[in-house]
Amino acid sequence: MTDPVTGKASTPFQMDRTITMSLVLTLLVQTSGGLIWAGSAAARLDALESRIAVNTGIAQRLARLEGQTSQMAQSLARIERELIRDE
Repeated sequence: MTDPVTGKASTPFQMDRTITMSLVLTLLVQTSGGLIWAGSAAARLDALESRIAVNTGIAQRLARLEGQTSQMAQSLARIERELIRDE
């Protein structure tokens, strides 16, 4: 198959092998931007993980306090029943 403009035989796909300086610069800028973004995302994840670790300890203490409060309520109910029965 020939190209009607140039008269040369054309191939289905042919790449130009020249790489301009602007293409190299664009790739470097995009790569550095991606690396900066990935670094800041990692820093945000580290901050969130440390906050979650603190909250986990608080949640465990809260669960223990709820259990103790439940036991105190049961004891108080038992004491009230004893007082009412003794009257």
